[in-house]
Amino acid sequence: MSGFKRVQHWNTFARIWHLYDATWQNPFDSAQVIKKHLKGLQKPIYHPLNHCGDHVVVINSRDIALLGDEWRKRVYFHHTGYPGGATWTLAWELHDKDPTMIMWKAVYNALEGNLQRRYTMQRLHIYPDANVPEKLMQNITSQIRQVRPAPKRLDHYDPEEVKKFPKIMDWPKDYILR
Repeated sequence: MSGFKRVQHWNTFARIWHLYDATWQNPFDSAQVIKKHLKGLQKPIYHPLNHCGDHVVVINSRDIALLGDEWRKRVYFHHTGYPGGATWTLAWELHDKDPTMIMWKAVYNALEGNLQRRYTMQRLHIYPDANVPEKLMQNITSQIRQVRPAPKRLDHYDPEEVKKFPKIMDWPKDYILR
């Protein structure tokens, strides 16, 4: 076996570490993309009974975006297993308590019907901001493309760039801004 074929063979079976930036991303659409990498669906050796999935490090889970009124209307159910242990928590309350939990639950639900779901979730590492331990950052070799491009906020543009932007109209001289 040549050196190239040997390295290609090792890379086929190796676990790769991916980075995913969740800034301004819908966690349920992102979960479908993350699921493919956790299960190893992108690998040519994939089989449902084969554990060939990769590690995924999700950063900026504090900055996720839900559609419409889902922050106020989406409810998460939890039961302790004891009588009277049922609780329903709104999405914004859950996100305030733990900014990684909504992303975690979205990926967990995306892996439905998978008997290895608990073991697959051990390869998912979620952080509320960009502060990832250096030990994990050394392992990351690729980045997963975001589902939607994150928009740039107006306060992040340079003043020169804002001045160059074409004007639609000029305010009248006697206009008072409130």
